[in-house]
Amino acid sequence: MHIEKNKLKRAAFDLRFLLNRGYRKKGALQFVANKYVLNKDERNYLARSIFSDLILKKRQEKIIDISKIKDVLLLVDGYNVLITVESLYHEDYDSIILCDDMVIRDLNAVFGKYKLNNATEMALNKILDLISSYGPSYTCFFFDSPVSFSGKLAGLTKKIMDGYDLPGNVCLSKTVDTEIIKLSKLKNAIVATGDSVIIDKVDRVVDIPRYILELNRDNLNWTCRNL
Repeated sequence: MHIEKNKLKRAAFDLRFLLNRGYRKKGALQFVANKYVLNKDERNYLARSIFSDLILKKRQEKIIDISKIKDVLLLVDGYNVLITVESLYHEDYDSIILCDDMVIRDLNAVFGKYKLNNATEMALNKILDLISSYGPSYTCFFFDSPVSFSGKLAGLTKKIMDGYDLPGNVCLSKTVDTEIIKLSKLKNAIVATGDSVIIDKVDRVVDIPRYILELNRDNLNWTCRNL
């Protein structure tokens, strides 16, 4: 990922300025990107990590401590959480950043192209070990059914989940975001995701990759990257 940090800092400052004055993000980002001649990676960085103060305030009220999942229904945005955790353990981890809203995100994450790999089972174990240690009443993973081998991934996830004696299920859906948002409202559930669209439409969110990062910091070389 090619990013010129000093230039990007100036661009981030300008983007925050425009967002805080009510400009829509798409137009503001386009203006800033043209002004600083940003490449694709730099534009993506700003799009995923920079937000207005109003958005940040609302998200701060939603993002809760993971201990709150005890005895509560937990809905997991499967590909979002899994890919980010996997990326923490890749040698090429420069795509992982700490965003303005203090959520860990993988800038390179492209769920539609995901393939099971050597890190998949390890990452699922990290995720499920963390979840099981806090005892939600029920855990439901959601994976996008159009993604290749999503059924195989769902089966692996359920197998590992059962190994932790964790009550729950794995669901395949063509409309994961919509189902998670709707079910979270209906069941007063907590959602595990780093997806901005979902975060802004649900009431309570936990950032599982960030907790895994904190618990395993001694075994990871990742350094906080933000603007």
